[in-house]
Amino acid sequence: MSASLHSSMLTVHPTSCLSFRLLETDSKSLRSMNGSRRNSGSSLVSSSSASSNLSHLEEDSWILWGRIVNEWEDVRKKKEKQLKDLVRKGVPHHFRAIVWQLLCNAQNMPIKDQYSELLKMTSPCEKLIRRDIARTYPEHEFFKEKDSLGQEVLFNVMKAYSLVDREVGYCQGSAFIVGLLLMQMPEEEAFCVFVKLMQDYRLRELFKPSMAELGLCMYQFECMIQEQLPELHIHFQAQSFHTSMYASSWFLTIFLTSFPLPVATRIFDIFMCEGLEIVFRVGLAILQMNQTELIQLDMEGMLQHFQRVIPHQLDSGPDKVIQAAYQVKYNAKKMKKLEKEYTTIKTKEMEEQVEIKRLRTENRLLKQRIDTLEKKGAPRYSEESVLQLERELVQARLKEAESQCALKEMQDKILDMEKRNTSLPDDTNVARLQEELIGVKLREAEALTGLKELRQQVRDLEEHWQRHLARTAGRWKDSPRKNTVSELQDELMSVRLREAEVQAELRETRQRMLEMETQNQIHSNQLRRAEQESRCLQECVQTLTVQNKDLHVQLQEIKRRQAEIECKSKEEVMAVRLREADNIAAMAELQQQISELEIQKEEGKVQGQLNHTDSSQYIRDLKDQIGELKHEICCLKGQRGLASQPTFDGIHIVNHYVGDDGSYQSSDEDGVKDPTLQDSQHRSRGRIRLRPNLQDTDSEEEDEDALRLSVPQSSSHKSTTV
Repeated sequence: MSASLHSSMLTVHPTSCLSFRLLETDSKSLRSMNGSRRNSGSSLVSSSSASSNLSHLEEDSWILWGRIVNEWEDVRKKKEKQLKDLVRKGVPHHFRAIVWQLLCNAQNMPIKDQYSELLKMTSPCEKLIRRDIARTYPEHEFFKEKDSLGQEVLFNVMKAYSLVDREVGYCQGSAFIVGLLLMQMPEEEAFCVFVKLMQDYRLRELFKPSMAELGLCMYQFECMIQEQLPELHIHFQAQSFHTSMYASSWFLTIFLTSFPLPVATRIFDIFMCEGLEIVFRVGLAILQMNQTELIQLDMEGMLQHFQRVIPHQLDSGPDKVIQAAYQVKYNAKKMKKLEKEYTTIKTKEMEEQVEIKRLRTENRLLKQRIDTLEKKGAPRYSEESVLQLERELVQARLKEAESQCALKEMQDKILDMEKRNTSLPDDTNVARLQEELIGVKLREAEALTGLKELRQQVRDLEEHWQRHLARTAGRWKDSPRKNTVSELQDELMSVRLREAEVQAELRETRQRMLEMETQNQIHSNQLRRAEQESRCLQECVQTLTVQNKDLHVQLQEIKRRQAEIECKSKEEVMAVRLREADNIAAMAELQQQISELEIQKEEGKVQGQLNHTDSSQYIRDLKDQIGELKHEICCLKGQRGLASQPTFDGIHIVNHYVGDDGSYQSSDEDGVKDPTLQDSQHRSRGRIRLRPNLQDTDSEEEDEDALRLSVPQSSSHKSTTV
């Protein structure tokens, strides 16, 4: 922090003895707090107690951090940059417990009340935690002895968190962070701080079973190396020296397993204030400092260098590496871009892995089927086996389609949940409300402290007044001048008492005013959130109304199209029926013409016999005409067969021939014969007068005169007049 902040912190109350008493009280409370940790056993003992012979610089640091803690909200809001500078220079050991809690807002978490109940429950991760407890800080006094107090409280915190967050449970590496917290504060407070770190500092994503966040950090860190240290990156690629081989522990334990504990603790101070950015910066600074040596080593040499050489480089202190870390270029926007690129790459890899897994499953099933057929000794696939394989393939494809549908439904649910999450208050609003609540509580505590001080002053004045009265009980014996002075002193004391009472009433009034302002602010926030929810609901109602109108319009359009299709189908049915009726009528007429032509043929034969002339040409013409007419009948029958559809209303047409002469009749289900054909048959039994058109005759007399031929009316003879 700058000198101006330092001076302002030190000169808040320059002439007041109360400020020094407060600092004295703070230091005593800190010492008593550390002592209580030693006695209660709920936290690690400080590595070294406060020395009685503190240097002037240490005393200034204590006074400065005491002011910062007492005025935390104002410093955090108004002088954030100076606070960051101070944290980078290091937090004093005895202030780390309270400062870490204030930095991560973990001082009043509701989950702290559940801690004792969680310890009574059983966790499925207890065996794993017990196994790794002895490996956590094995050389530290507080943790190295088996079943010691340090191992017990470390086990309690890890067990409690595994019950709170069952998805993460317990992960190796997290115990080092909890152990460092237990070195500074009691186990309940360490548990609350660890929960806050997992939720707000990306540690929970790092410790998930998939460790997707760790892969993202490795990708971002490797891109930073490629950009800022290209020669070292090429050397790592040539030696197949992956980033996770040396940097994964940096991110999982915040350098607690890689560096000496004092150095790692200083880095952890900055991590509590600025997040994972310091890990990227320190990691790249270490690579810059050791680039020359690393380029000359192979893979095994580089591993040994990271494990043995680099930790001893920092024995002198962390200031050098921290200064180098803040010379590293770190672009937050570029890190966000790299995060999107990594997400896209991982999504494609997941899709490819799903497809490969599906193909491998199908391949395995086919191999099993082939092995089964080979064991049966079948020289070739039979039709049944081929059909069985096809059925199995169809079932596999159906299952795949079902799984794809299920996946689509899950994705839709995820999108729906994300939309719902966007409607909820975001983290910034919650953090702001928490800050407001903390500020209100601090103001309330300040007001109560001031009220207590005023009441103490009133009590002191009353005691002083009583003593004064006791001393001046015999003032009537004194001279009048002394009595006057005593009266003036009494009046002065009375004025002071009234002044103290008025100040106390004024403090109480201010306290009530603060409470009213706090309630007003809370109600205003609730009203603002209610208005936001109301606006969101109105927008949803408008959207649903528009969708309902669109669906109604679509429904009307579908009904209209359905009505048009029904009309067209009815028209087509009527047209088919009309064509069928026309074909039936045309076939009846042609059959009648055939009958008449055959009669003409017979009459022509008779006429040829009577006239002793050659009628072969006439007969051939008649046969040609009969053949053409029969061909037309066949064509009409074919068209009728194509035009017939099963959608007609129960009218069935039956065509058949009657008699030896091939006469055609058409009848329906009632069996009613065609009256025209009946009339022609009736006339064929009696006398029929015909006028044939003979193309080979030129005389008109033959056309006008009719030849009459009498045939007896019997079963074997007919009488016809020609």
